[in-house]
Amino acid sequence: MIKKFFIGLWDTLNFSRRLIVNFLFLFIVIAVIVAAGSDEDEIIVEPGSALVLNISGLIVEQKTYVDPFEAAVSDSMGKSDEPPEILLDDIIDVIDSAATDDRIKVMVLDLRNMRNAHLNKLKEVSNALNRFKATEKQIIATGDYYSQAQYYLAAHANEVSMHPYGWMGVEGYAMYPMYFKDAIEKLSVTQHIFRVGTYKSAVEPFIRNDMSEPAKSSAQAWLGALWFEYKTDIATLRGFDVENFDEKMDDFLVKFKTAKGDSGQYALDNGWVDSLKTKEEVRQQLIALVGKDVKGKSFKRISLKDYLSIIKPPIPFVNPLTEKVAVVVAKGNIVDGKRKAGQIGGDSTAALLRKARLDEKVKAVVLRIDSGGGSMFASEVIRAEVLALKDAGKPVIASMSSVAASGGYWIASAANEIWAAPSTITGSIGIFGTVMTFDKSLAKLGVYSDGVSTTEMAGFSPMRELNPQLGEMIQMSIERGYERFLTIVAEARGLTIEEVDAIAQGRVWIASKAKELGLVDKLGNKQDAIEAAAKLASLEYYDVITVEQDLSTKDKFIQELLSNAHVQSFLEIDQNKDVFEAGLQSQINSVIYKLQSEVSSLKDYNDPNAVYARCLVCNIQ
Repeated sequence: MIKKFFIGLWDTLNFSRRLIVNFLFLFIVIAVIVAAGSDEDEIIVEPGSALVLNISGLIVEQKTYVDPFEAAVSDSMGKSDEPPEILLDDIIDVIDSAATDDRIKVMVLDLRNMRNAHLNKLKEVSNALNRFKATEKQIIATGDYYSQAQYYLAAHANEVSMHPYGWMGVEGYAMYPMYFKDAIEKLSVTQHIFRVGTYKSAVEPFIRNDMSEPAKSSAQAWLGALWFEYKTDIATLRGFDVENFDEKMDDFLVKFKTAKGDSGQYALDNGWVDSLKTKEEVRQQLIALVGKDVKGKSFKRISLKDYLSIIKPPIPFVNPLTEKVAVVVAKGNIVDGKRKAGQIGGDSTAALLRKARLDEKVKAVVLRIDSGGGSMFASEVIRAEVLALKDAGKPVIASMSSVAASGGYWIASAANEIWAAPSTITGSIGIFGTVMTFDKSLAKLGVYSDGVSTTEMAGFSPMRELNPQLGEMIQMSIERGYERFLTIVAEARGLTIEEVDAIAQGRVWIASKAKELGLVDKLGNKQDAIEAAAKLASLEYYDVITVEQDLSTKDKFIQELLSNAHVQSFLEIDQNKDVFEAGLQSQINSVIYKLQSEVSSLKDYNDPNAVYARCLVCNIQ
């Protein structure tokens, strides 16, 4: 009877859910039909307009797959389980197009909703900003406050203004992973760790409550190099000395007292900003510069999103006659099997490389890597496809984005050349394994596992205590995996195994140092890598294509339907909030998201041999 009740309840809830979704879908379809006959919301660029570069969310190499219908509904309601993402290539395309667009007179950097971004992605955007300024067009940065990443872009502006009550968040780089040793012990979970490498700290969160000294020394080295690069760039842009950066609280407090506790005045006094202006003062400044919009209430402008919809065709056209350099993006954790965009599945990413290999028009490939690694088995599946590309006579360039460490370096090693940005985090050549058993946890509940088997090899289960001999076998596999890693890198880089071991041991390097050590061939961005690939393939005229997973027919239809600008404006609601409330909510969401990410990442440990090449300390704050 109880079973029938719950089955009936589930059927009712499931029917209600489908009914609501169908009503929403019907609503959107009607909105499209109504909008089709209306020109009221047509996007136009008025002559002499300001492009408002309002970057929102995380800057990424590849967007994480989200069901297009669910994404549209979440956006329309102002709610989403994941932070928004924006493609790095889209930002650069918008800036470069605006630079040669006579209708765009000035650019306004509105970065309040931009999340933290790694320095190499910021440099890609800043290079585009410099190209924009080279056309003698002006850039104005305005904000209520600036985070460290936001300020890096803002510093490229001709004028940086901030609200009089605003604040600066240029604090340096830090890395504080979460540690679970006590939590695991309180749950009576037995954690079996197997590793190789003095600096292989990926497993430390499971076996410690703090960071080990070898891990600290390694992290301090590459974080310091990254911070020096940031400081040098900002000091050059703003025309002050690197000593202007406050690295000690005592130094900051002296300056802050001089400004009488006024954060806006502190920023002005120390040359971080050029002016302190309210939103209305900025609005009037821009009206004077570009004129009023058609409604006469603000300045003539177009947003990043609207401008992108004008310059980017909804369905990319691929010329079937030209030769191609194909870009395959490998972004996220490396896991076994198939995964959607935003995560690297060994089989799914290998399939993209295979697709490029079998395409007769593709003559060279750029493997764009943004990953701290993961499953060793999946990494090897991908590396094998890189080798197959080379055997087919198609050169491969590994282009490292923010991070290409551990398994990320494993898949890069097979390429003809490895390119990286100076600030890329790489290396972490080491192997570890992890097996959790829950026999003690279950025993506390009075649950036990017992039985018989025909051999000593059969019957392993996480519900039973790990056989010490099985643990010995896993450790031997880890050591063998490390030897394989060293051998792969040594053969690919023209080094001896001893030379690789000396710079391996799980140690993390910044790319400028990795180049000195022979782990990276050349320093450059994605475009440099594309040009290098074309040169290796002896291509003079070519197109660049991105090889992506094919969407289902349903997803394509919904995506095209919801990309309609009229529908998007029809769905959008007013989400204006009090600035303090929005900022506080953002901070709370950030903490919750970090905790969820740490815990949910446990599901990524699905290597069939429980062997991993992964860098957990490559995430910085």
